[in-house]
Amino acid sequence: MSRKKRKVPGINGSSSADIAFMLLLFFLLTTSMDTDQGLPRRLPRPPENKDKMDEQKVNKRNTLMVMVSSDNRVMCGGEEVTLAQLREKTKEFIDNPNNSENLPEKESVDIPFFGEQMITSFHIISLQCDRGTKYQTYIDVQNELAAAYNDLRDIVSKRQFGKPFRTLDDDAQREAVMKYYPQKISEAEPKKYGDIKKK
Repeated sequence: MSRKKRKVPGINGSSSADIAFMLLLFFLLTTSMDTDQGLPRRLPRPPENKDKMDEQKVNKRNTLMVMVSSDNRVMCGGEEVTLAQLREKTKEFIDNPNNSENLPEKESVDIPFFGEQMITSFHIISLQCDRGTKYQTYIDVQNELAAAYNDLRDIVSKRQFGKPFRTLDDDAQREAVMKYYPQKISEAEPKKYGDIKKK
């Protein structure tokens, strides 16, 4: 008499979907993902008419050229500078305190809380980097340019409102200070410029 083959019972897989879900949830909650960080930049508003745009293109005094070479040296307005010097030269360019003919032209603008003020509405800072520029150098230059605006905004904010720009909680006051010193940084696409030659 032949023996009957016993069937091997199958594995109960009803809970495997629950286990897989719990593992997926565990790894999603415990894993940290790298996120790209960018620099907040607001582009300047376009000129109201074509004549103004053409006038800005022609008038070179309104543009400050900042270039970073492949060996991470910084040129500002045609001369090599340190990061500290870059901030000071940028502040002088933006403010044009003595209404110099070599710095941006000023126009009279009615600003809330300030009234009629002579400001450099048409100024623009043009930043150009080499493809070989280190990313950290690019960030450092960006920080110094932004810091120049922040320093000037702090000065005018303390004078008018008695506290630094970053501590202003009134949106209208913040907008007024930003209108006084509008941030205008233009970035060109990186190209191969090479090293800056020492004179």
